Amino acid sequence: MEENLELLTTESRNEESMQIDTANPTDILRIMNEQDQLVALAVKEVLPEIETAVQFVFTSFQNGGRLIYLGAGTSGRLGVLDAVECPPTFSTDPGMVQGIIAGGEGAFIKAVEGAEDDPELGVSDLKALDLTKNDTVIGIAASGRTPYVIGALHYARGIGAKTVALSCNRNAAISKEADQPIEVIVGPEVLTGSTRLKSGTAHKMVLNMISTSAMILLGKAYENLMVDVHVSNQKLKERAISIIRKITGVSYELALETLEKADLQVKTAIVMIKTETTKLEAEKRLADANGYVKMAIQKVEK
Repeated sequence: MEENLELLTTESRNEESMQIDTANPTDILRIMNEQDQLVALAVKEVLPEIETAVQFVFTSFQNGGRLIYLGAGTSGRLGVLDAVECPPTFSTDPGMVQGIIAGGEGAFIKAVEGAEDDPELGVSDLKALDLTKNDTVIGIAASGRTPYVIGALHYARGIGAKTVALSCNRNAAISKEADQPIEVIVGPEVLTGSTRLKSGTAHKMVLNMISTSAMILLGKAYENLMVDVHVSNQKLKERAISIIRKITGVSYELALETLEKADLQVKTAIVMIKTETTKLEAEKRLADANGYVKMAIQKVEK
């Protein structure tokens, strides 16, 4: 791609950090912190676009589809990072939210040179997942010009999947291949072109917002508590007990006992206690309420 990199905001020089190479540690940190404070404000400017992306993802989930993140380098790693946190946080199937990085899993810890320059590689990676029109694909590229992402989004859109392009430059090339572009303009990086800094922070914020919001809409929260946490270790078991106690007000012992009777399903344990019923009845109430704990409880309390 012959585009002049210097025309991109992410590749321009930051006037506030021109002398950072001779600054002392205190000033380096101050400059970075001041620049980082601009990131949340930049994300705020694109909340309507993020909301559309959330609706795409929520609809995909309702229709049995998936959320698929795709990118190269730091962008790809951020997608993988968000995806792998969904099963323990929300008890989702590992296939429900997936992250693809150009060059394959090995590229997560070691760069695979040239992988991002091949648009057909993006296409083949999505074909390997048997992409369908029920899925939502979020292509991530700080520059907004990565061929791997462009190729993938073009293919996804062509088969009817919903597409979102997440970048940090205006009028990004990947935006043209998406149903919903999200261009978070964070300004020049402290180190010119090092998009793992402000751009990476912005993208992590946006991905967190999209996945978390969609999961909340699916009923995986009660107030602000993670009631669908996957109890896979002692720390998470203690967190589950704490969640149950905060909602029901019961003793530690009863919360633990009920959680174990509920086969470590936090939602089921909460409904069992709040409705004073059995595991099977609690599961039925949850099923009738499409998994929404508050609705399952309110049907009894009314």
